[in-house]
Amino acid sequence: MLINLLLLTCGFAALIFGATKLVDAASSVAVKMGIPNIVIGLTIVAFGTSAPELVVNLFAAVSGSTEMVLGNVLGSNIFNILGILGIASIIYPLTVKTNTTWLEIPLSLLAAVCVLVVAADVFLDGAAQNIISRSEGIILLLFFAIFLVYNLTVAKAGGEEEEMETKDYSTGKAIVFMVLGLAGLIIGGRLIVDSAVGIAEVIGLSERIIGLTVVSVGTSLPELATSVIALRKKNVDIAIGNVVGSNIFNIFLILGVSTTVTPLHLNNGAFFDIFVNIAAGLLLFIFIFTGRGRKLERWEGILLLGLYIAYVSYLVAG
Repeated sequence: MLINLLLLTCGFAALIFGATKLVDAASSVAVKMGIPNIVIGLTIVAFGTSAPELVVNLFAAVSGSTEMVLGNVLGSNIFNILGILGIASIIYPLTVKTNTTWLEIPLSLLAAVCVLVVAADVFLDGAAQNIISRSEGIILLLFFAIFLVYNLTVAKAGGEEEEMETKDYSTGKAIVFMVLGLAGLIIGGRLIVDSAVGIAEVIGLSERIIGLTVVSVGTSLPELATSVIALRKKNVDIAIGNVVGSNIFNIFLILGVSTTVTPLHLNNGAFFDIFVNIAAGLLLFIFIFTGRGRKLERWEGILLLGLYIAYVSYLVAG
C-alpha cells in the first residue's frame, strides 16, 4: 500500500512536470514562429492542461481499466466545477465578462448531456448492454474539432489577444524540454494507472471510485493551479474559462480518444456519476445566468464545495 501511494505521488509529479515542460517548450517554439497568443492559448496551453487526463486515460484504456477511463473524465469535470470553482469563488467572487465564456458554459452542459446520450444504449436502443462505442468516440472527436475551429474563429474575429508569459528557449533547448515533457507524461501516466489499480485492490474500492476521486483530482491539478494564479492576478474570467474549457476538452477530446482506442462497457453505477456531472453543469449554468452580474458569489462557492465533499463521502462510504 505504501509503495503504491509513493508511486502514485511520483506519477503525479512526473505527469505535471511533463505537461508543464511540454507546454513551455511548445509555446516558445510557437512564439518564434509568429503564432498569435490567442491561438497558443486555445491550442497548446489548453491541450497542456488536459494532457494529464489524456495520458492517464490512454494507459487505462490500453490496459483494460475501462472503469477508470470514464471515472477520470467524469471525476475531473465534477471536481472542476464543484471543487475548483467552489474554492475559487470562496476566495474571490467570479464574474463572467467575455462572450466566449458565456458560450462555453452552455456548451459544457451540452457536452455533459452528450455523455448520457452515447452511454444509454439499453434505454434508448433497447440494447443488451450500455457501451460507448468506437464510432461514438469518433463523433465526440468531430464535436471537438468543431468546437476548436469555432473557438479560434471567434477569437480571431473578435481581435482578442491574451497576455501570456512564455519561456524564451533556444530551439535546441525547446526540443530537449519537449522530449523530457513527453517522457514525464508517459512515465507519470503509467505509474498512476498501475499504482491506482494496486490501491483499489488493497483497500477494496473499485477502479471507478479511485478514478472518480484520487486520479481525477490529481490530473486536475494543472486546472487548479491555473485558476489560483488567475485569481491572484484578478483575472477571474480566466479562472472560469479555464475550468469550463477543460470540461469540454475532457468529454469531446479525451473521452473521444479513449473510446476510439477501446470501447467502454458501462456498469449501472456509472450513470449516477453521469447525472452528477450533468447536475454540476446545470448548477453552474443557473448560478451564472440567473441573478445579477453573471457571477459566482461566495455562498454559491460554499454550496458547490459542500456538494463535492458530500459526493466524495457518498462514493467512499458506499
